[in-house]
Amino acid sequence: MALDADTLAWDKQDGLLPVVVQDADTRRVLMVGYMNREALQVTLDTGKVTFFSRSKQRLWTKGESSGHVLAMQAIEADCDRDTLLVQARPHGPTCHLGTTSCFPSAPGDVLGALQALIRTRDAERPPGSYTTKLFEAGIKRIAQKVGEEGLETALAAVAEEDGPLLGEAADLLYHLVVLLQARGLSLADALKVLEQRQR
Repeated sequence: MALDADTLAWDKQDGLLPVVVQDADTRRVLMVGYMNREALQVTLDTGKVTFFSRSKQRLWTKGESSGHVLAMQAIEADCDRDTLLVQARPHGPTCHLGTTSCFPSAPGDVLGALQALIRTRDAERPPGSYTTKLFEAGIKRIAQKVGEEGLETALAAVAEEDGPLLGEAADLLYHLVVLLQARGLSLADALKVLEQRQR
């Protein structure tokens, strides 16, 4: 559903809305900023998250000097229509200190980060990467690896200690994410199916 700027509570904070930016893949909170109507429109028009800088009193697109832009994936208002949540894909560190998040201990989703890395490997195909090798081998080879890892996980469950079992489970998850990516799908797509089953 499109965000209607006219329905937002601009009057509560002198024409500004706080904006929480979350990594679209890892769900980690990256930063908080403010938008006025113009910053919101620029964000919607360009897909690059743009704020209103209260200190500089002007629009500021994240990454305009560093190149570390935030590519907007989704945006929504909270229940009171006075705060925005932006889901974005960061191109480089978000914090000016060079860290991923402005909140050093903000939790994130490891599987989401893995998905993002595998998506990048698929797009860039860096030489020497095991993931590149899998993509270039094709869907049948990737599917075979998922089968092998599934069997190894099952065998470890009945014959090994916790450590080897967890190692095999991690290998299985990795190869499953590669398989989904090779089919143009994601772990998030599979999780949506689980969510639907819980209803």
